[in-house]
Amino acid sequence: MTKNFAVLKNARLCRRDDIPILDIDNWRNSIVDMCKSHEGRIVSLFGNMKKGGGARLYSILGIDSKGELRIAATDVVGNAYNSITNDLVQAHLFEREIFENIGVEPTGHPWLKPVRKSSGYNYYSLEGDSIHEVAVGPVHAGVIEPGHFRFQCHGEKVFNLEIHLGYQRRGVENMMISAKPSSRRVLAESVAGDSVIANGLAYCHAVEGLGSREVTQRARVIRAISLELERIANHVGDLGAIANDVGFLPAASYFGRIRAEFLNLLLELTGNRFGRSLLRPGGVAFDIDPDMVEKFKLRITRGVSDAVDTAELMFSNPSVVARLEKTGIVTHDQAKEIGMVGVAARASGLERDARRNYPAGMYRFKEIVIAKCSSGDVFARTRVRYIEIKKSADLILELLGKMPAEKIYHPIEALDKSSVVVSIIEGWRGEIVHAAMTNENGEISFYKIVDPSFHNWTGLELALRNGQISDFPLCNKSFNLSYAGYDL
Repeated sequence: MTKNFAVLKNARLCRRDDIPILDIDNWRNSIVDMCKSHEGRIVSLFGNMKKGGGARLYSILGIDSKGELRIAATDVVGNAYNSITNDLVQAHLFEREIFENIGVEPTGHPWLKPVRKSSGYNYYSLEGDSIHEVAVGPVHAGVIEPGHFRFQCHGEKVFNLEIHLGYQRRGVENMMISAKPSSRRVLAESVAGDSVIANGLAYCHAVEGLGSREVTQRARVIRAISLELERIANHVGDLGAIANDVGFLPAASYFGRIRAEFLNLLLELTGNRFGRSLLRPGGVAFDIDPDMVEKFKLRITRGVSDAVDTAELMFSNPSVVARLEKTGIVTHDQAKEIGMVGVAARASGLERDARRNYPAGMYRFKEIVIAKCSSGDVFARTRVRYIEIKKSADLILELLGKMPAEKIYHPIEALDKSSVVVSIIEGWRGEIVHAAMTNENGEISFYKIVDPSFHNWTGLELALRNGQISDFPLCNKSFNLSYAGYDL
């Protein structure tokens, strides 16, 4: 089946003419075979309308063990095809999205509901003695974004949780096509406000791939430092939120202060606490001078030391650990079946980290040890974050000691014509994928984004099954998924 795919590397272009166009049955069967027999998984699955009419569907599969991406396409005859989902569960949300966006129906799909639209959405329901339903959102009491959570319960026990989002869809992907090149960077940074660096870097790698350009090693170092600072800041914030949800307020307060220390480092580097305006295709806008290097080393060492001390205090408290362990379990097999990525996947024993599996930029020159656990519960998701904070800090300190004297920016003059690139970045939440295509004039004609939350919201639904409804806030925070990144 491998001959049915074009093989490409992360952020390296492929000519559109080199993408195999298979008949629909061969395309479908090749995806299922690659994912079941050859340890592949769906990285992205999407479609668009051709100029002459009709739809073309694309599949991008990841072979993690080889660091390869495999892409194939098919032209749909009519407006329907035999659904992949019945044979490959991880395709379920992608196929629903295709149907919603371009009207091509995956016939036989077991759960063909809107992905981001509210009209025509029918919630799953249960009937029976003492069965009751709890509906939460989309308007919430706190400052979180809008999403609807519907629980089917018997007493405190949750039989099923169904999550429906899409309340703030902005049309980012379409705007990426129509916007001026100078505006696309800003749009990419706005995909998810807590993943500015990760999405901005995914966009930059896509454009650099389409332009067949490399950035300098100094620019790569600064990019990696900023990405790891974003990772640490968010992981520290999540540890604080989890501590708060179990009522361990000393750790919650300390983690809140420590998170600010790392955001302030991004502020010092970029002028913005979330790293906006640092990245651009061809390099970075701001440099790290020798004085900043020494200050960063000192502040990172001190901040991580405080974070480790606070985390150890939390993990040494029996009542905290008892609340985290065996709560919200997603097993290894479940995580693999639904295609989970990022922290949540690694907490369920899956070795999925794009920094090692699909290295790009500075990560091509570094060996990344994947932090993982096997229990798949809230404790595991908390512990993975803790481990990654330490490893990210070690990497930053190493990079700060090796800053080559080079320029930090070279503009990208033009993009290759009729090409496609797939850019993967391991954001703090997980794998972020930006796929871009150019037309015969070298203009971006198609853009597709997959946020890690697109894979992982189903994992949160599974985590609540047969659990207590009172576990939901803790489980939700242990995943800490993005509404904006999903809604796009």
